[in-house]
Amino acid sequence: MTQIIVSVGQKKGDFVGRTQMALQAAVDYVARLGGGTVQVGPGVWEMGNSLFIREHVRIIGSGDDTVLRKCASAETPLLDDIDWYGTSVRVKDPSIFSVGGGLLLRGKSPHFDRMVYCKRTVIAIDGDTIHIDRDPRDNFWTDTEPVAATLFPVITGDYVDDVTIESLCIDGNRANNDELNGNYGGGIFIQDCDRIVIRDVTSRDNNSDGMSWQVCDDVTVEGCRLLDNANLGLHAGSGSQRSQVRDCTLERNGQGFFFCWGVRDSVLEGCTIDESETHGISIGHRDTDNMIRGNTVRKSGGSGIYFRTHPQTKRDPHRNLFDRNLIEDSGTKGDCVAIEMLGAAEDVVLRENTIRDTRRKAKSRTRIGLRIGEEIQRLYLEGNTFEGLEQDVVDLR
Repeated sequence: MTQIIVSVGQKKGDFVGRTQMALQAAVDYVARLGGGTVQVGPGVWEMGNSLFIREHVRIIGSGDDTVLRKCASAETPLLDDIDWYGTSVRVKDPSIFSVGGGLLLRGKSPHFDRMVYCKRTVIAIDGDTIHIDRDPRDNFWTDTEPVAATLFPVITGDYVDDVTIESLCIDGNRANNDELNGNYGGGIFIQDCDRIVIRDVTSRDNNSDGMSWQVCDDVTVEGCRLLDNANLGLHAGSGSQRSQVRDCTLERNGQGFFFCWGVRDSVLEGCTIDESETHGISIGHRDTDNMIRGNTVRKSGGSGIYFRTHPQTKRDPHRNLFDRNLIEDSGTKGDCVAIEMLGAAEDVVLRENTIRDTRRKAKSRTRIGLRIGEEIQRLYLEGNTFEGLEQDVVDLR
């Protein structure tokens, strides 16, 4: 089947520009024609808002020479309430916004003890009044001191299927951006999307997650690089089924790979996860029937593999397979535990993994290969190798 191919360049192409505006125009044009490919040329593309993906569109760059760089963030207090049905908001400093740019409303809910977030696009500015493209469907009232900020994911999509993002670099400009929770942002953030392929993409220096997908089925992440992200390198979000993550490099992230809530029937394979600030791989709430195979996890600040705990056993991560992984030099403080199994997981298989420590021994810490919590049930250990540890296995059952 023949589909349209268009080019976007900074000096020449079917679409010409240097910001997200040219990229978005090309993506929207191709989507209107039923799908096709947007080829993005080299250069630094200044992102004043997200690039919103569209169905049946392939976005392909020129490798790491195509850099989507997030603008510096700024925030300003609200001068007046905006209710869930409103489409304009008054702010103290409107100069931080631009038409077509991104706007995040953020503040404590006036009704519940929780933070609320709303991502929108600026469509007009009239004095201190900012007009947005859609109502926020939440209340941001000045008595809870909400703010409006230029925070957003660099690439994002909601309820969009059948998209490929390939061969480009996302620069989150971390030093000049406030933190944005990974449930709302990241270098790439998608929600309620199916059959998304992300291949050969670098996502670096985000003050958030490198990539986050929430309530998404059949997401494939291949050959990507997640570097120096403040929170999670890869965030397989709540309710995501059948994710396939292979041959990725995750270095110096807050955590490496995070199985959120209810991630099932997914594969994490052939990845290298180095120097995570806390855990290399974290798994927990109803994350069941997943396969973690052939990964290398080194120099995690916490555990190489960490099983989170929950107050009810039915919420624990059951029936997961960990096969032929290398877990090396885990932990920097206190007891250094390569695989920490908290909670009450059932029917987990640890097979032919190598757990080792190559560092000089230190009197201040004990290096443990595997620590099994007292409520773990039916754990199957098959052919695992332990090297250079004070204690190979600590079984608290």
